[in-house]
Order: sequence, then C-alpha cells, then structure tokens
Amino acid sequence: MGQGKLIGRDEERSRLLALLGDAAGPVLVLRGEAGLGKTALLDELAAAAAGFRVVRCAGAEAERDLAFAGLHQLVFPLLPDAAGLDPAHRAVIDAAFTGTAAAPQVMALGIAVLDLLTLVSAASPLLLAVDDGQWLDVPSAQVLAFTARRLAGTAVRVAVAVRPEASSPLDGAGLPELNLEPLTEQVSTRLLDLQQTGLSPYHRNMILKTAAGNPLALIELPRAELLDTGAIALPRRLEKIYGTRLRGLPATERGELLLAALDGTGAGSARGVGAARYRMRGVGRAVEAGLLAPDPATGEPVFRHPLVRSAVVQAATPHERRAAHADLAELHRDSPERRAVHLAAATVDPDDDVAAALEEAAVSASRRGGAATAITWLTRAAELSRRPADRSRRLADAAYVAGQAGLLDTAQGLADDAALDGPAAKITAGYVALYREGEVVANHRRITALLESGVADEQLTERALSLMLAISQFAADPVRWERTDALFDRFGDRMGPSTAIARDAWGDLVKRGHGIPERIADALADPAARAPWDVMRLTVSAYYVGVLGDHRELLLRTVDRETEAGAVTSVMVLLQMVMLDQIGAGAWAEAERTGRRGLDLTAGHGYTLFAQSFRAFLGLLAAYRGDLARARDLQAAVDAWGRPRGLGFLTEYAEAIGAAAALSEGEYETAYAYAAGITAPGTFSRYSQQATRTLLDLVEAAAHTGRHDAALAHAEAARDAGLPALSPRLALLTAGALAITAPREEAGALFAAAVAHPAGRAFPFELARIRLAYGAWLRRARDLTSARQTLTEALGAFDLLGAATWAERARAELRAAGRPTRADRAAVAALTPQERQIAELAATGLSNREIGARLFLSPRTVGAHLYKVFPKLGITSRASLRDALQSG
Repeated sequence: MGQGKLIGRDEERSRLLALLGDAAGPVLVLRGEAGLGKTALLDELAAAAAGFRVVRCAGAEAERDLAFAGLHQLVFPLLPDAAGLDPAHRAVIDAAFTGTAAAPQVMALGIAVLDLLTLVSAASPLLLAVDDGQWLDVPSAQVLAFTARRLAGTAVRVAVAVRPEASSPLDGAGLPELNLEPLTEQVSTRLLDLQQTGLSPYHRNMILKTAAGNPLALIELPRAELLDTGAIALPRRLEKIYGTRLRGLPATERGELLLAALDGTGAGSARGVGAARYRMRGVGRAVEAGLLAPDPATGEPVFRHPLVRSAVVQAATPHERRAAHADLAELHRDSPERRAVHLAAATVDPDDDVAAALEEAAVSASRRGGAATAITWLTRAAELSRRPADRSRRLADAAYVAGQAGLLDTAQGLADDAALDGPAAKITAGYVALYREGEVVANHRRITALLESGVADEQLTERALSLMLAISQFAADPVRWERTDALFDRFGDRMGPSTAIARDAWGDLVKRGHGIPERIADALADPAARAPWDVMRLTVSAYYVGVLGDHRELLLRTVDRETEAGAVTSVMVLLQMVMLDQIGAGAWAEAERTGRRGLDLTAGHGYTLFAQSFRAFLGLLAAYRGDLARARDLQAAVDAWGRPRGLGFLTEYAEAIGAAAALSEGEYETAYAYAAGITAPGTFSRYSQQATRTLLDLVEAAAHTGRHDAALAHAEAARDAGLPALSPRLALLTAGALAITAPREEAGALFAAAVAHPAGRAFPFELARIRLAYGAWLRRARDLTSARQTLTEALGAFDLLGAATWAERARAELRAAGRPTRADRAAVAALTPQERQIAELAATGLSNREIGARLFLSPRTVGAHLYKVFPKLGITSRASLRDALQSG
C-alpha cells in the first residue's frame, strides 16, 4: 500500500517504519480500536521491509484456546532454515507443536525461539508482523512477550497490532507501544470526501458523527447506506452494515463464509496447529461486495477485516451455525482438538460420543500446555454426559487439571461458588486469594473497586491499602502499581508510618527510595509499639534498601516471639527476610536451613505463594553456590507457577536465577539475555526490584559479550539515577559497575575504591565478584603480583562462601596470572589423546556440534568426553579449559 493510501497517519507511519532501522528499538506494539488502521500500517511496514524476510501472523478468536497456535504461524515457516539450531532447542519447539512430550515451560520455549530467530536472522534481517495479537492463545503470547524483550542487538524486528478490549500477556510485558487515536475532524472529512463526493450535507455530517474518526467506518458507511442514529458502539454498527451486504449474497456463498468464519479463516492465517483452515470456494460475489480480499501470501480469499467475520457469524441462525460446526467437525476428523471444538458447538442435547471426543481433546490440550482449554472442554464434556457417573468423573478431572496447572481459584470454583459480602470479608478473601492462590489480577481489581467505593472505617481502609501493597509487590506490574499509587495519594492521610514506608520501598524505589533507611530507623525506634505486621512491612522495606542487617537482632527476636504466638503470616514473611539477610551476609548454609524451614511451614498452612517465594530464594542461592541443576529446577518451578498468574515478582526472580546461573558457569550470552529481560541496559524499570538488584549481573554480562556501550550506559545510569544514595549495597554495586566499564587509565583507581567500599564487609559475595573482576583487569594490565594478591583474596572469599563455580573462575585467573592451583601437569597428562584433542578445541570456543563436525563425532559423544575431562582437570566449566590446559 502506498503512502497516499493512509490518510492522517504520517506520524504513526514514520514511527513504525523506523522499526526497520537501527535507531529505534526492535519491537513495537500498535494498540487501537478495530478499524483505526493497524492492519494497513502493518501492510505498509511489510511492503517497506526491503531486504527483510517477513513472516506474518494473525490471531483468531477461534484459536485462542489452542495452545501455541499463534506461535506455530511464526515459527513453522522458519524451521526449514534452522539446520544449525541447537538440538535441545529444536526438541523444545517440537514438543510445543507435536504434543509427543511434556509441554515446555514458557522460559525454556522462549529461549529456544530466541535462538531460532537469531539463527535465521543471521542470513537476512527478519520482520515478524503480528495482527490481532489480542486473540493469540495465552502460551503463544507469553513466549512472544518473553522473546520480544530480548531482541536488542539482533537483526529481528517485531510489530504487533492489538485491540484494547481483550486482555493479553502482551499487555504487561513492558514493550514499547504506539497508540492509534481516531482521526481528527479535518482528516476525517478529507478521507470521507475521497470515498464519496455526492453526499448530501445531512448524510455527510451523519457519517462523520457516526464514524467518530474511525477510518474503516469512514470508508464503509457511505457504501452501506444504512445510517442508524441510535447510540450503538461502532463495531456493532459496522457488523450490521456488513450484514446488509451478506443478505445480498447467494445462500451457497453465505454458507462458505460461515464455514470459514467459524474455522477462524483470516488474512495471514492460512496455517494452524494440526490442520489447515477451511478454504472458501465460489465466493466471487463476496469479493465483489468488498467482504473478502486476496491473502497477500497465498492469493486465496480471506476476510477483509475481523468485523466481517463477526458479522457473518452474527447473521447466521443458531441452526445454521450448528450445521456448519458439524461440517467442520467432519473436515477436521484427523485433528482431535479441532474436531472436538466443533462437535461441542454443534451439539445441544447430551451426547456421550461428543463428550468422549471432548475428553480426548482435553487430554491432548493439557499435554501440550493448554490447561485452561482442557478445563473448559472437560466441563463441557460433563454437561453433555448422559450418565451422572461420567459427569462427576469429568468434573473431577477438570478440577484435577486446574490443580495441576496451579489454577487453584478455578479448582475451588468448580466445587464452591459462594460469595463473600462486606469490606472486611472482601479484604480477608483478598488475602486468602493472594497468599494461598497467588491471585493478583482479579484481586487488584476487586480491592481497587472496594477502595474507590469508599470504606468508612479507617482501619479497614489501611488494611485494604496494605493488601494493595502486597498485591502490587507480587504483581510487579507498572500499570497496577500506578493505580495503587493513585489510591495511596487519595487516602494518604489514613496511612500509618510502616504502610507509607512500604509504599515507597516496595514500589518505584529509584524515584521514592531516598531517605528510607532513616525513616525505617525512626519507625523501629520503639519496636514494642509496633504490631508484628508493622515490623514485617518495615523489615521487608529494609531488605529492599539494603539495610536489613542493621535490624537483624529485632528481626530474629520477632520471629521467635511470633512463632510461639502463632502469627503465622508474619512469621513466614519474617523468615523470608532472615533467609535473604543470611544470603547477603554470606551465611549460606544457615540460609539453606532457613529456606527449608520456611517451606515446611508454608506446606503445613497451605500458603503456596510464600512457598514459591522460598523456592525462588533457594534457587538464587543454588545458582550462587554453583549447584546449577538444582538452580534451574527451582527456576523452572517458580516460573511455571508464577508466570500464568501474572506474578512478576516470581518471574523476575526466575530470570535473576537464570542470569546468576549463567554467570556462575561463564555463559555470558545467556546471562545477558536474562538480565536484559529484567531491565534494558541504561534504564531501571519502574516498580521492578530486580532491576536494581541485578545491576552488576547486567554490566558484567554485557562487558563479557562485547556490548561495552551497553555496559557503560548501565553503569552510568546507576550513578546518574542516584543508586549509591539509596542503599549501601547499591553503592557497592555501582562502584563495581563503574570500575568494570571505565577506560584503562581510570579503571585502576575505581577498582581500588570499589574493593575498599565499606559496604563490602556486609555483602561478601558482591565484594568477591568485584575483586575477581579487579584481579582479571590487573592480570591484563600485566601487574601480575597485584593480580595474584587480589585474585587470592577473591578465591578465599568464594571458597568460604561455598561458591564453587566462582571459585573455579578465580583459580583459572590465578593460573593465568602464573599461579597454578589445581590442574597440574599430571592431571593434563592423564587425559586420553581424544580427550585432550576435544578439550583443546573446546578451549578455543567451538561448540560441541562444531567439534563433532571436525572429528566426525556426534555432539552427544563430544559432550560425554568433556563430562569426563572437567573432573580430571579440577574445573567445572568450559571457560576454565584454556587456563587448565596451559598450566599442564
């Protein structure tokens, strides 16, 4: 489509086309009501993408319950060019689409898709254009959001068009957005005059008023000659207008359109999961009427706009729709899920055959990660069951699937539909829903409505505000936090000191965090006057600003007291703070014991959210200690439970575990993908606690992967944002980050100041990491005596902490500085000739696949040899191979 075809969208068009260059970011979400021109803008983008490989995808409401249907459209065209894809990543992708193995976790699939996109885009830049993103199935949208946040520095660009009326995991992903507004009156008049110049003034004004700046309405209303003056929403009005054209079509064509509409046929959606869409035949009159247009990819007729599809379904009678669903069920007889969907829609009375088909489809859906779909189908299967025993069994299966998927609210709803009344009951129910079920989305909406309706009791108001704080903390969603902040601004006079401090420390810390340590000290000056939940909120705030160690005695005393008194909720949170304080102080064995104690307590009381929090902390600790298999198991468990619930607190911890584990073994590219997913280099995402806590992780990963500009930008952003003034820990991290990214002539002094920072005594792991970086810098500067001294101090700290993989890295640096530590000549000599050859190739940076190609071995065989080499040399990662071999 040429530039002249889009009227009044010059600014939006320019911003979208900038996506193809290097100045803008790699992702843009187009958000706007139906008919505002999102599809036309995507068409322009695709047409302008010279040199790009373009892959298009369109969400379909009919496929929203089919797990990975949208992702299939994006990934399937790329698989023929993925010969070099890591086999493990290919297996993850295959598992999502075939259902032959357990459905992959979002994080694992996201990393695999990111690898695929990076591989394919190496040959030519890649543009992914997604229309109707609001109709993508949830797993596909989650993977797309996960991947899109990690495309910086790649040759991949993504544009997604969404409507605001349907929620999607893309909404809270923090992706850049371009909001399409209605056209101005002047531009609307110009567009209308281009469509129809012979209108009477009355009709012209009515069209302008009815269209209200909607370009699609301005194009369609003059052709429709159906100008109802009633106050009806624009999409409904347009559906009625399309209905006029539908009534003029032969019955056979209307039937073809209905089959296609019910099967989800639309532009760019020729492929689905397991079966192709229905393909319309003999629809020339519908094309002439402007209801259909040729698909850009295939040339086959597809609906011009989603509103046409909606109008087709709306215009059909219930009998016609059921008959069409029956035909589609027969068409998709080889696709159990599609067949079951259409059979259920075609059936009114109980039918055991249809119920059995739905049950079979539910098993398939749950195996592929579509738990929510499985629950819906099992419930419908129960409705269609003739025998009470079958109905009971299928409802029990639905509840079981809900429980296995972590959808405890759905499981409970299948058994109990009772409602609670009154502010106190609603607040109590909100706490239960949060801590037992991890519910933040609906919970936030309910408590917001409660506060906005007015609560006369001041104590209940503060309790509701405290609940909003907890919900917002675990959601870690900027949109919800902003609504929470607005409520706090409105009811600020009803807040106690601990609630006010928590609001600033748990939320936008970079903006509101200055002066909090002093406020906490004042609030705890007389701890006996504070309720246990006040002490709990204040110690959580102290952790966020890095001064928890200042209140360690009070924290431990309160835990002991409240354990005996039975204030279980406060004890669980306080135990979390004890554990986090022990991790920060380097008492890692004690932290492990505290974490296990907390897990036992949460299991005994059913506080699942707190159990997942303990697992997140244990996962981070395992990553620090080099227990990488356990760290990744805990990461996967936390992510699988937290991500579907929108618990950003847990998903960010999962990504922090991923970054820490990758750094621990020297996999810096993976570490960068995780750390940059938490916050972009040079920025600190608002309302994200991990954005500041992973400062050193992101800088170190960026520096080791050659992204020196990104590392420097992030270090300077920390300094300029005033992070050193927020907390001692952030001051230490900022000092280390600035030293790592400094020019050679300045780095020495900055490193010396960083390792001498007084906060280093309170945070020994962070100090040891900075010492390791300093020692490596001294070695490269050829000051080997100072390097050996500094690296020996780092090694001693890592050994004392029990950070095995970090200690190995320090040993490798010491060997490079002229002091062998473990892998001596005898160890190297003990290698077999093939082991030595493989180790030397791996030390050059070659992958297992590349080594195998040179030596005519399978990648699995290469990995098995390296598995034997590492313990012989006393190392734990590929990063240490070169120095270990040199020492021999």
